[in-house]
Amino acid sequence: MSSRKNRTSRGRLGCFEPTMKGGFPFRLGTTSYILEDDLVPNCRFLGPLVDDIELVLFESDEISNLPDKEIIDSLTGIKAEHSITYTVHLPLDTELGSLDEEVRRRSVEKCLRVIKLTFPLSPFAYVVHFHGEMRGNVPARDITGWLDALDKSALGLLESGVDPCLLCVETLDYPFELVAPIVTRHGMSVCLDAGHLAFFGYPLEEYLDRYLPESRAVHLHGHRDGADHKDISTLEPGVLASLTDHPCFADDRERVLTLEVFGLDDFERSMETMRRLRT
Repeated sequence: MSSRKNRTSRGRLGCFEPTMKGGFPFRLGTTSYILEDDLVPNCRFLGPLVDDIELVLFESDEISNLPDKEIIDSLTGIKAEHSITYTVHLPLDTELGSLDEEVRRRSVEKCLRVIKLTFPLSPFAYVVHFHGEMRGNVPARDITGWLDALDKSALGLLESGVDPCLLCVETLDYPFELVAPIVTRHGMSVCLDAGHLAFFGYPLEEYLDRYLPESRAVHLHGHRDGADHKDISTLEPGVLASLTDHPCFADDRERVLTLEVFGLDDFERSMETMRRLRT
């Protein structure tokens, strides 16, 4: 990232100073894709502004952003300098519920590689997607087989030795009660994605009461014109208050609330909404 680009970005965010770091009963975070740049420049930019940065990592045959040792060392230094934590979003191109045992096994191995790679960062949480084989209320043709495969994959992830409560299974587009027993059985946590709940029309208050107590990570984002992961000012009135005023945020469990947006404009508008929440 050029120094000119860095100065411009910081100048646009000057209205958010003094920082809101530590200003909420949760860790305020966002993603590692706010600037059109790589992991380290994004984290350097965000370090003074947020409590946690969600590292969105991917790996495919064509492209990968998995950090090498030099990048991990740089991220470690940024963490120490700005007293932040990292949340690691495990790769999206995985099929932990696949009925094809080879596909399922490779998906677990891909997640384990990322867990091992990021271990030196002592992540606050790992976000896990229990993808369905199709979108919607019915995520698989063979629900029993899908759930059995997810259960095996959960056991496989725990072979990493990571504390089960750091593995946060995200609420996606299907009813979370389908997979909640797996989460509970293995001592995992919930990543309650309030943005997904609003986008797909699930009852927010009911989900908050049922799953926020078991959450370690919370995602928040708005939607506009059928597109998700927009700034949070686009959320329906009351969504933000229902979430942040929930009594669970006053309990003793540490949580991160991640503004899961991708781009400087959506980040700026979301941070301004959070700033008004404090006034």
